[in-house]
Amino acid sequence: MDRTITVGLDGSGESRAAAEWAAREATLRRVPVRLLHVWQPVAKPMAQAPLPGAETHQHWTERIPREAAEGLKLRHPGVEVTTEQRSGLPADVLLDAARDAELLVLGSRALSGLGGFLVGSVGQSVVARAEVPVVLVRAGEQAADEHVKDPAGMPSVATGFRPVILGLDTGTPDETVFTFAFEEARRRGAPLIVLRVWNLPSSYTYALAAGYDPREDLAQAQAEALTEALLPWREKYPDVEVTEASRLGSPANDLVDAARDASLVVVGRRVRRNPLGVHIGAVTHAVMHHATAPVAVVAHG
Repeated sequence: MDRTITVGLDGSGESRAAAEWAAREATLRRVPVRLLHVWQPVAKPMAQAPLPGAETHQHWTERIPREAAEGLKLRHPGVEVTTEQRSGLPADVLLDAARDAELLVLGSRALSGLGGFLVGSVGQSVVARAEVPVVLVRAGEQAADEHVKDPAGMPSVATGFRPVILGLDTGTPDETVFTFAFEEARRRGAPLIVLRVWNLPSSYTYALAAGYDPREDLAQAQAEALTEALLPWREKYPDVEVTEASRLGSPANDLVDAARDASLVVVGRRVRRNPLGVHIGAVTHAVMHHATAPVAVVAHG
């Protein structure tokens, strides 16, 4: 795998925000950025027909990655930026490009009035099938959004990073997801909040009927499981400040709430290879569509 961050670029505001985030991440990782513009082939007469403003479709598709790269180089002079254009179905091309990337970054746009974000069919298909981490960045995302406010309460990039949030299922802890979250926190010098939100088991009503409320015992068991799962990672990353949070509630809602004060949210996606299609998972799907911070979806076995 090449140590490259690949960005899906289509000229939209959300893809430009994704490119900016990728450049900042590339600075932390000390890797280059590749801007990948995917266009679906059109007949030559159509490609050469003038668009509004007397620009042809062909010139427009060539201008998008060139101007984006020039802007990134000016704003992030220490980052190597390359461009690439491919034709084909966007999801398939992005997935093919992701095979030799360290990270794939895509944009998502706000849903007006619905309190969420739209991860389109291309983004969802890529997230569901990619085997490298995919980061989703919201349109309008700014560098200062990832940092705590200054003493006067103003946005600033001179302050420390907001926490990285890891949504964890202690029943299926995976090394790939742990490693990604801890590395991201260490790169940023940010605290890592590991959040385990659990639901009551189906046997809860039977226990209540028998005169026993198991919530306290369940809470203790869940907290102990989280502590045990994190112990080797605390030892491996002694420089990362880790906060454990285990509580009863809605995993999706609690992660979305936590994202409001985060620089990055990390969730896992179990790789399922079967003929019946792909699966993202209900919690990961909800976080993708409603978390305000950038979301990293990490595929694992």
